[in-house]
Amino acid sequence: MANEQALAGPTAGAPSKGVIWVSRVLSAIPVLMMGFGGIMKILRNPMVLADWSTRFGYPDGALVPIGVAELACAVLYIIPRTSVLGAILVAGYLGGATATHVRVSEGAFVAPAVLGILAWAGLYLREPRLRALLPLRRDG
Repeated sequence: MANEQALAGPTAGAPSKGVIWVSRVLSAIPVLMMGFGGIMKILRNPMVLADWSTRFGYPDGALVPIGVAELACAVLYIIPRTSVLGAILVAGYLGGATATHVRVSEGAFVAPAVLGILAWAGLYLREPRLRALLPLRRDG
C-alpha cells in the first residue's frame, strides 16, 4: 500500500528542500563534467585528441560522435521527464569510460565510476518514484 501511494503522484513522499538541494549538487557534478568532456570532444581539443588516439587507442573519427553521445546523455539526465532514462544512459556511458581506463591499466577509472554513483545518488534523492521502486529500508 505504501509503495502504491508513493507511485501515485509527484507529491507523494516528496523530498524536503534540503534534500532537493543536496540532490541538485550531486547531480550537477557529473552533468558539468560530462558537459565539459563532451564539448572538448566535439571541438576536437588537441589535448583530448592526443589522449584519445594514443593512450586509449580509439580512432580519431570516433571522437565527435562519442562527444555528442556524452552530451545527449547529460541533457536527458537533467530534464526531469527524462531523468531516469538519462541516468541509465549516463551509467552506460560512464561504465564504458571506466572500462576504457581499466583496459589501459589507468587508475583514473575511479573518476567515471564515482560520477556514475553521484548521478544515481542525486536522482535517488530527488525522485520519489525511484525511492519507492528501490527502497533502502523497509518499514514494517
